[in-house]
Amino acid sequence: MVNRDINFSLWLDFIERDYLKNEFKKLLDKEIVNGATSNPAIFASAITKSPAYKEQLDSLQGKTGKEKYEALAIEDIKTVAKLLRPLYDDNNDGFISIEVDPFLCNDTNGTYEEGKRLFQAISEPNVMVKVPATQAGYEAMTKLMAEGISVNATLIFSQKQATQCMKAMRRGVQQCEESGSGRVEGVISVFVSRFDRALDTELEACGIDPAKTGIYNAAKIYNMIESNEMPNVRALFASTGVKGDALPANYYIAGLMASHSINTAPLATIESHLKSDDRGEVLPIEDSILNGYFTNLEDNGFNMDEICKGLLDDGLSAFEDAFREMLDSLED
Repeated sequence: MVNRDINFSLWLDFIERDYLKNEFKKLLDKEIVNGATSNPAIFASAITKSPAYKEQLDSLQGKTGKEKYEALAIEDIKTVAKLLRPLYDDNNDGFISIEVDPFLCNDTNGTYEEGKRLFQAISEPNVMVKVPATQAGYEAMTKLMAEGISVNATLIFSQKQATQCMKAMRRGVQQCEESGSGRVEGVISVFVSRFDRALDTELEACGIDPAKTGIYNAAKIYNMIESNEMPNVRALFASTGVKGDALPANYYIAGLMASHSINTAPLATIESHLKSDDRGEVLPIEDSILNGYFTNLEDNGFNMDEICKGLLDDGLSAFEDAFREMLDSLED
């Protein structure tokens, strides 16, 4: 759960209208979470599977699939933002994120314009616009933050991506401060578990312990972010759900407990973590240990640059596929 003593935040990686209206506030009241995140795949699952959206969808007949999606998403995000607003006003996070259309990932101006439009439509200050960490995305991050719009940089697998995000956010924060645009924050969302799901079988065949790459890669990026000493930019550890029973369900929360950081996790992962005693700080890990681990991977034929690029491409494609399928399902 949230640990304000070390400035560790836990956010819920889940959106569904009935849950938001009934159960989500309990998590806030018990100080289990202090923020939330969404992405195209999460919204696609909620909108296409939950009956909670039927009434509003019936009122949107004649609209395009994207117009319907945005109407539904804006209402949900506004609902969460209002529930989280007391935390935001108390400087205890209170953020909810909404992602721009994933098909804009290579369009700087398109990303910026859509992010700004969504932020204004929701009209709550504690909304973060989620922007994929692509070359076009970095410039969009700067432009959004310069106008006082907080940003969640997403789909980060490599330290190179994280460094570019940090530079973009630093420029945006500086421009925001110079213009007096108000409070702005950024998070750099490092995806974790996908490394282990992709590599563990091959690593074990080489005699290398499994289920370490994701945490060590995230720990390395965390060290870089902290070395930049930007209080309003933090590491956020994402993709922290566990598949199967080989690892404890809260493995990627317990293994990444760190000051000045956030972990966003599915509901089942958070519930598992609440039952455990794994609450102690485990980061930072010394760079010498992390560098030694990745040198060993390289010596065994694992090219981390290629692995990170492949995971990014897969992540972008997965979000595009989920978004396209959802839009198709919403078309009259």
